Amino acid sequence: MNLSNRNLHQAVTRTLPLFEMMRMRAATAPRKHSVHGFAGGDPDSGLRWANTFTHSKRLLTPSDREVVTPNNDTLYTNTWLDLSEGPLVIHVPAMGERYWTLGFLDMWTNPFAYAGRRTTGNHAQRLFVHGPQWQGSVPEGMVEITAPGADVWIIGRILVSPDETDLAEVACLQKQFSIVRASDGQPAARTFVAGMNGRKTDTPEAAQYKAIVDSAWTRNHSPGDDTIALPLWSKACQARLADFQQALADVCQELRDDTQSSDQGGGWSLPVTICTDWEEQFDLRARVARNMIGALGIEEAMYLVAEVDAQGNALDGQFCYELYFPPGKAPQVDAFWSLTMYRKTDCLLVDNPIDRYSIGDRTPGLRWDSEGGLRLTMRHSKPADDAVNWLPAPRESFYLTLRLYQPRQTHLECSFNYPALTRLEPQAINGI
Repeated sequence: MNLSNRNLHQAVTRTLPLFEMMRMRAATAPRKHSVHGFAGGDPDSGLRWANTFTHSKRLLTPSDREVVTPNNDTLYTNTWLDLSEGPLVIHVPAMGERYWTLGFLDMWTNPFAYAGRRTTGNHAQRLFVHGPQWQGSVPEGMVEITAPGADVWIIGRILVSPDETDLAEVACLQKQFSIVRASDGQPAARTFVAGMNGRKTDTPEAAQYKAIVDSAWTRNHSPGDDTIALPLWSKACQARLADFQQALADVCQELRDDTQSSDQGGGWSLPVTICTDWEEQFDLRARVARNMIGALGIEEAMYLVAEVDAQGNALDGQFCYELYFPPGKAPQVDAFWSLTMYRKTDCLLVDNPIDRYSIGDRTPGLRWDSEGGLRLTMRHSKPADDAVNWLPAPRESFYLTLRLYQPRQTHLECSFNYPALTRLEPQAINGI
């Protein structure tokens, strides 16, 4: 790779998180407001609503394609904040004993702040959110959250059981979240121009990529040293459009195809080790933005990923795999843990005949052995003997994510012994 191509590659890697956040904003910010109707007046308008919550009413399935590597345990409560006209106040209801969290991400994917059971408690509360230039006094009794830029993604997660009663209870809680202007207490909803088709997840078009990054960067300061990042980006933008397009294609393909090594042993890796800031981990930040956007810091949630088995071979649906937690060696968490299956090609949930996309400590009917161990099976065809502990896999390549919400110290200090992901015999061809 010559110097020019290397600079292009680095420029794309450094800026891809910013572009992916803008893509997510275009894909998930609402077109329609419950009171004011469609932003721009019609469904086809390029306008979207900021400073207003949207809530998922059901757990995500393979039909949901906006978010890569989504969880299948919580309902999402999201909003995109625009702080350019002053501070906002977020009202949160009392959440009882239920696990919940609001993760605050800047436009470079840094999870810079949290509200929730772990950090601010489960009582009713008001969050005072402001940008880096604001000066003033935070009203008494409010929780101050200082954002590094004008735009913020709040990705909220509320734990729910997959039954109608619990879904209805969470829906009632979601309706009580609200955002008002700090200046006058009035609803803060406002429109913005999305500028792109956020549902298009293949390689971006070079001219649009440049325009989106330029626009977003002016409102959201770059982490790290701008004396390096800005000149790098400026030089890359002077390259031929065809060369820039090729760099985009190369980086996006590499980030999607790259196989994470087993740094935790047994096939497991821990791609996200930060708490609030990626700092100088530019390559890793880009990979997570492309494949796991919206990831929180490890104190809130740890994401163990298996793309290979214990022998280092890529996971493939033509084989059977087994994961065994010995007695007393299940994940140690203060909230919950789950294991979720994803197709490698698009990082989405896998359709299967029993509609099971994850399995974990909250899965009804899990069978533990007589000594207290837990054996899970990952394969494409249904096991002939027992499907209770079965997590269905696609026929093709796949990966697994083991989520630990509010992990205990043994995980945080990386002293937990994760069980090996073992490949068994090829699948029987007479399974479903």
